[in-house]
Amino acid sequence: MKRDVFYAIADPTRRAILQLLAAQAMTPNAIATHFNTTRQAISKHIQVLAECGLLRQQQNGREIYYYINAEEMKELDNWLAQFRAVLNKRLNQLENLLKKLKHKNHD
Repeated sequence: MKRDVFYAIADPTRRAILQLLAAQAMTPNAIATHFNTTRQAISKHIQVLAECGLLRQQQNGREIYYYINAEEMKELDNWLAQFRAVLNKRLNQLENLLKKLKHKNHD
């Protein structure tokens, strides 16, 4: 069963892990050094991110490296884009209204 992407990214630690991995692939131990929690807790977060498809793994000798699954992130970004467009339109409308009110108060 594939986990829900939105459940995965709702957790701030998992979002921080994604930010780390956006820069480079890392081992679970390397990821864990960036957090004030146990290695086991980080492993559980990594598992959730992998189960929803946001992470991929690659074996390199005895080490497993995790990296961002660009296709899944792109799919998520495309879905969010529709909301971004609506929000930007509303923010522009609000900005125009505030400019009009400010201009009206100066008259």
